[in-house]
Amino acid sequence: MKDIVVIKCGGSTIAELSTEFFKSVVNMQQSGKHPIIVHGGGPAINQLLQKLDIKSEFVDGLRKTTEDVLDTAEMVLCGKVNKQVVTSLYQAGGQAVGLSGCDGKLLEVRPINEGMLGYVGEPISVNTSLLTSLMDLQMIPVIAPIGMNNEGVHYNVNADSAAAAIAKELEAEQLVFVTDVDGILKDGKCLDKVTAEEIEAYIADGTIYGGMIPKVKAALLTLTDSLQSVMIMNGKSTNVGKNGSVQGTTIIKTKMKQFVS
Repeated sequence: MKDIVVIKCGGSTIAELSTEFFKSVVNMQQSGKHPIIVHGGGPAINQLLQKLDIKSEFVDGLRKTTEDVLDTAEMVLCGKVNKQVVTSLYQAGGQAVGLSGCDGKLLEVRPINEGMLGYVGEPISVNTSLLTSLMDLQMIPVIAPIGMNNEGVHYNVNADSAAAAIAKELEAEQLVFVTDVDGILKDGKCLDKVTAEEIEAYIADGTIYGGMIPKVKAALLTLTDSLQSVMIMNGKSTNVGKNGSVQGTTIIKTKMKQFVS
């Protein structure tokens, strides 16, 4: 299947996604492309953990996941947040199906470091036939990043990693990271295209700063030989053209020099 666009929506941006954003995703589908949404839910998870008085900590940017934390994350991601996104797409005129990585063994995972991180996994395979079947039915898959292993044990999966794995296995045309700005800004203008080398220079000179730094680093880590461009776009406004093309900053992989984080 061609023209697949994997859209990763971070938990911090989910609540702020505009009606226009969801209409843009529906318009993208109606133009002949096949969008897939992978979402996080960190702030909502934090709120429920605090309400339930369950302690949580991060190790190297990943949430240490005990059984209690996993139960809470699964409740929020697969329940509340997932269905909010599905409902928003419906209200925008589209048809969507909410899934977790456990449904149809969509995301088979293995633990990253159980001793240090607990129930945190990384994808090792994707049930692409399930996704293509749904897209053939003109459904927009909305995926919560909870996966499982061969024994049926559930694991929390970083949404960036889940989106990258899905994009790679489906040989997606594009992977999009949705944030709260139009893209990478320089002198007040959104850059259309940047290379890994330019990003390194922009971080060094302060053009890229603050919360954009981890976003661009995460984007760079997803680049592979088959997926050589990643886009950062704004979820608060309409950034999809009439032909279904996404508008923002495209990050391109280059072979001359690898980005070092």
